[in-house]
This record gives sequence, structure tokens and C-alpha cells, in this order.
Amino acid sequence: MKLIRAELLKLFTTRLWWIMLIVLLGYLAMVLGVVIAFAGMESGGAAPPFPARDTPEFQRIVWGQATGGGILVAVLGVTMMTTEYRYQTITGTFLVTPRRSRVVAAKLGAGVLVGLVFGLAILLLFALAVVPAVLLSGGELLVTDGGIPRIVSGVLATLVLYTLFGIGVGALVRNQIVAIVAVAVWMFVLEPLVNAVPALQPVGRWTPAGAASALTNPQADLGPVSLDYLLPAWAGAAVLLGYALVFAAVASLTTVRRDIT
Repeated sequence: MKLIRAELLKLFTTRLWWIMLIVLLGYLAMVLGVVIAFAGMESGGAAPPFPARDTPEFQRIVWGQATGGGILVAVLGVTMMTTEYRYQTITGTFLVTPRRSRVVAAKLGAGVLVGLVFGLAILLLFALAVVPAVLLSGGELLVTDGGIPRIVSGVLATLVLYTLFGIGVGALVRNQIVAIVAVAVWMFVLEPLVNAVPALQPVGRWTPAGAASALTNPQADLGPVSLDYLLPAWAGAAVLLGYALVFAAVASLTTVRRDIT
């Protein structure tokens, strides 16, 4: 626990975390504004891009958008690991705690807490937008039913996973710029590609993004699944847990066995 507190101290005494949090909340606020503004709005006789604000479908879709913060928490996870190599503070860290596995475990534990903090901040932002939008439109607010608990827990699990993903990539690559580029390419190019191309979707459902979509899929509790290629919600949760364990193993093995200079 002392090591976890030390890792959190390293992060929260810098400006990086709150700058990234502000950027993340600002970006998601714009996403929320677009979704709420165009909800139920028809254009040229075409179906509206989002359900009306007084419908349960609107609430499920909006809450699912909270996973859009995954990229920034992954980058934060990268910096939690690579900054020590960049500024050579890792030498002092391992001199104080020679058992490297304990240092890695502390970084992973701190990553879980950071992912939860960012996830709760994002969910609070969404609550401040969703609750007034639904009530002012005359809709019934869903809290404990309609799949909302599953979606909200899926958002938290996804953000924690991507924080661990970033730590794992940072431990594997160590060069901060290369690691951040690798994370961006994975999340902005590879995952969207395999989940968008029909021929690749049987593979895409097993990616972290596909597993997260299984948890936050707005139709998962309503009979036919709107995205047919996705795993069931429980399987998506199991896949996310598996990835978390894999990233933890990568971070541990690559850090324990490598020279630090």
C-alpha cells in the first residue's frame, strides 16, 4: 500500500493528470452536446441519428459514449511507466524497492485507482448532462434498470482496462513517444478497422474495444443484439478481465527481466 501511495504521489503532484482530465472532460462534453442536440431530430425525412431524449434508448446510447475517454487514460498509463525511464528516476525507484515485481504491482494498483477516478469523473459529467436532458423532455430517468447499471459498470471496467493497457505498453516499449504512438495507432486505427469491416468482425469482437462494446451495447438486454457480431455482455466482461491480466503480466515480465540502463 505504501508503494501504491508513492505511485499516486508521483502522478498527482504533477500537472499532467489534471490537464489530461480537463482535456478529456472537454472533449466528452462536446460529444454530449452533439448527441443531445441532434437527439430525435429528423433531417430531410431521414431517421434521426439518435433516439429522442425522452426514450430509454437515448439514455443507453448516451451512457455508452463515456468509453470515449479510453485513449487518454491509456496515454496516462503509458506515462506512468515511461516517465521513469525517460528521466531515469526508475534507478532510484528500484534501489529503494529492489523487488521489481512489487514496484510493477504498485504501478498496476495505482493504474486501477486512476482509471476509476477518471471513470467516475466522466460518469459525473454525463449524469449532469443526461439527467436534465431526460427530465426536461418528459422522459423517465433510468437508474437501476434498462441496462444502465451494466453500461455504467462497463464504462468503469473499460477505463481501468485501458489504463492497465497503457502501463503494459509502456513497460514493453519504454520509449515514451513510441509507446504513445503505438497506443494511438491501436485505438484509432486497428481496433476501429477490425470492428468496422464485416470480414474482420469475428476477430474484432475479441479486441478490447469489441469486448467493451459488448458491455456497453445499448441493445444487449433487449432481446436481439443490435451489433450481432459482439459477444454477450458476460463474455465481454471475461475478455476484458483476461486482457487486464495479460497487460499486467506483460508489464511485470518485461520490467523484472530487463536492464534499466
